[in-house]
Amino acid sequence: METPGRGHGKPVKVGLFLTNQHPIGSDVVAGQRDQIEMFRFARDAGWDSVFAGQHYLTEGMAMPQPIPFLSRIAAESEDMAVGLGIMLLTLYNPVDAAEQVASLDITTDGRFIFGVGLGYREAENNAFGVANNQRVRRFTKNLDIVTRLLAGESVTADLPWCRLDDAKLTAPPVQQPRPPIWIAADADKAVRRAARLADTWMINPHATVDTIVRQLAMFREERASEGLPPASEIPLMREVFCAPTRAEAANLALPYLEKKYQVYSSWGQDKALPGDESFVIPIEALEKDRFVVGTPDDCIAQLLPWRTTAGVDHFIFRTHWSGMPAEVALASMKLLNDEVLPVVLAASGPPPP
Repeated sequence: METPGRGHGKPVKVGLFLTNQHPIGSDVVAGQRDQIEMFRFARDAGWDSVFAGQHYLTEGMAMPQPIPFLSRIAAESEDMAVGLGIMLLTLYNPVDAAEQVASLDITTDGRFIFGVGLGYREAENNAFGVANNQRVRRFTKNLDIVTRLLAGESVTADLPWCRLDDAKLTAPPVQQPRPPIWIAADADKAVRRAARLADTWMINPHATVDTIVRQLAMFREERASEGLPPASEIPLMREVFCAPTRAEAANLALPYLEKKYQVYSSWGQDKALPGDESFVIPIEALEKDRFVVGTPDDCIAQLLPWRTTAGVDHFIFRTHWSGMPAEVALASMKLLNDEVLPVVLAASGPPPP
């Protein structure tokens, strides 16, 4: 299923990922106003989508929940796609999840993208009483129920956390049969699961280029082996920052990226990646083949292969991190919009296999 809204039918789309992450003790109301200012820039510049993500008990940063925030964004989104990237579906009752998603699709006039993920944080799983050895089962069962409810089916289920007897949504989503489902995945098994269960894989912003290229081939092979068509689009998240000089870009962005990924390492994000990855390395090493930081020419050189070789056709940029002044992120966005996107969005993808 292709992205709804203004991106529909475009060969290449671009979106903004709003971190909505703030230093603990800071003015979060003002911080959200800054996030909305960045969103308005993207909307007015013609970007196609806007996303926000979810975590609970966010040690190291303040992070308000995304569904109320996205509802606020939806009021000004015009014809942009609005995406939840992602809902931690393992932690939900599937009826609540389905009702929330259907409501968001109604709120956005049928322009909602439903991103889901398994999650990886022990603090979150413990808080919601989800045992580690039950995470995958609970995720897949929840996704099945939510998908069927969104599609208008009457659902019966008898699970320890949910019992249904011919349950059916009375306020179904606008999109039929349902909003597009994107699964975020880090580990190889999770990428294969995304290939089987979702419309596409929402590619993470923190794995290296080599890892993602390998996993993207695995994703396509898994879909083919299951008799599924190629994904209608390939969305890629990247941490991106652009400035007139490489030194300026590094000085402005890397301190905030370093703090962010130190927090993510303490949460165990790096351990969810394949291999022996670690975010506890110097930021200059962490940046390599992972983040896009530099001049417009640097950014073009790093982003173009994703389009021309990997076939990415929906770029989702995160260009602000907790504590960064809004005006710094907006300056980066303006350079990206004016000098980088015209080249990247005009590039052709690889020939079909």
